[in-house]
Amino acid sequence: MHFAQYYLDCLSQASYLIGDETTGRAVLVDPRRDIDGYLRDAEAAGLRIELIIETHFHADFLSGHLELARATGATIAFGEAAETGYPIRRLRDGERIFLGVDAAADGADGVATADGAAPAAPSGVTLTVLATPGHTPESICIVVHEQPDAPEPYGVLTGDTLFVGDVGRPDLLAATGLTPEEMAGRLHRSLHDKLLTLPDATRVFPAHGAGSACGRNLSTETTSTIGEQRRYNYALQPMPEAEFVRLVTAGQSATPGYFAHDAALNRDGHPLLDTAPPAALTLDAALAACRDAGAVLLDSRPLAAYTEAHFTGSLHTSLDTRFAEYAGSVVEPGTPIVLISDPGTESEARLRLARIGYDHVLGHVPDPAAELARHPDLVTRTHRLAAGEAPPGDAQLIDVRNPSEYAAGALPNAVNLPLATLPTSCATLDPDRPVVLYCRSGSRSVIAAALLEARGFRDVRDIVGGYEGAVSACG
Repeated sequence: MHFAQYYLDCLSQASYLIGDETTGRAVLVDPRRDIDGYLRDAEAAGLRIELIIETHFHADFLSGHLELARATGATIAFGEAAETGYPIRRLRDGERIFLGVDAAADGADGVATADGAAPAAPSGVTLTVLATPGHTPESICIVVHEQPDAPEPYGVLTGDTLFVGDVGRPDLLAATGLTPEEMAGRLHRSLHDKLLTLPDATRVFPAHGAGSACGRNLSTETTSTIGEQRRYNYALQPMPEAEFVRLVTAGQSATPGYFAHDAALNRDGHPLLDTAPPAALTLDAALAACRDAGAVLLDSRPLAAYTEAHFTGSLHTSLDTRFAEYAGSVVEPGTPIVLISDPGTESEARLRLARIGYDHVLGHVPDPAAELARHPDLVTRTHRLAAGEAPPGDAQLIDVRNPSEYAAGALPNAVNLPLATLPTSCATLDPDRPVVLYCRSGSRSVIAAALLEARGFRDVRDIVGGYEGAVSACG
């Protein structure tokens, strides 16, 4: 069996290539949009990708099923409850997919027998579909067997149903029409009636790891076992279903604004990825795009460079952080973007935006440092308070961390307005009074400060070192 996990740190996202080395038949599960690495690895391993399985409609990134289907001719498959704007194969609960059987011999549609039944003599890598609604209505998990009669599975691809250290959140907009409590009840039954019936030695391969907003307590480990999760995952400990529902619906992180946008594109379809490098724009052309086309300047340089000098009104999220997720929190989907990037990083910035469906990149300013030096009248620096420095007496103190972080400890008199909701919640603030922002360590607060400055707030400052720095400074 060929089994490969592809883990993308910047989105905490995992995808999987599974193939039978005898027949060369392969499946790709939860692909990202830039697919060249999958194609190279499949070719090197002598594999043909015949089926693309999505465990659910992802909300935090734009899936690559359309790009991969165009490149390979593979069939796209979702759980039976999925309704899409493009042709798919619906996978039934309990259906088995036999990669170790020759497609021509078994007359299969894609990589399984046409009626879902086993061929006369099944062998080789076999996948079993489990319907596991809860995170979303159409969520599925995929059990992997090296042989159809193997006494124990090799592993299970759990999508966003089960993570290492957590379970999928039931409150995302991808589950429109059902309450979080209803979805949490479905999730509880999926976990206990399906996944936790697997042997303890079964490896767990989730779709996300630490940092993802699709859960609350994800581990930095990208694999585990059913037994380890049974023992150590807080959400899998013995408890009544009602207590589980209360536990997993409380204290979830704020949802970035782009999540609903991506879930809809993954459901309805989207244009294929454009891999061309972004066009070079003069500063005059960039400013004209902002004035005439509603574009935003998005500065992807490191935090230190941005805070020292940036174009007035530009937004910020650095490539050395969770660039795409934060951009999707402060830039409205569909907004034209001009990149202010260090030379040589503009293509990476464009790709990472494309991974969340932000395709409207008009271009980039080739040498921002030189342009900043040439146009001091267009330049602003971020006003920052040292840890422990007293803010203005009439300042509005805003904590932009997630609710669970705020609940664990906050500065006196701070109001919690998470970064992901700030584009709308900032309407509750007085733009004529000073605003002081802080996060955990100082990165999100700079992003938030840039957003408020762009919205016309007159006196915005952030605390260097964030909450951790302020607490340390206070002894």
